[in-house]
Amino acid sequence: MSAEPVQEFFSIGEVCELTGLKPHVLRYWESQFKFLNPAKNRSGNRVYQRREVELVVLVKHLLYIEKYTIDGARQKVDEHRKKGQLKPNARRALDVHTLASIEQELAEVMNILGGETPRS
Repeated sequence: MSAEPVQEFFSIGEVCELTGLKPHVLRYWESQFKFLNPAKNRSGNRVYQRREVELVVLVKHLLYIEKYTIDGARQKVDEHRKKGQLKPNARRALDVHTLASIEQELAEVMNILGGETPRS
């Protein structure tokens, strides 16, 4: 059995779909977080690398879940970077985001099936 190739580059639309963010939010975050600097292809469209998608999810987690301000989130990411913990923390935030998405999808399926939504 062969493994599926892992996608390494994402359009802004794909990043929006993966993260649940709007394009204007991503563009604003690019202006606020220097580490979010996607390359542009020949057409001038943003091309995000997998690492940048993970960082977007980390920023979303810091802002929306942990309730940091933009400055606070920037400082927290710098702190993770200085401690060499940026990648593990970004992956952890991605795991939390993925689980929340799965829970939401399961609740929607339960509603469609007319069942009770699971309580956490």
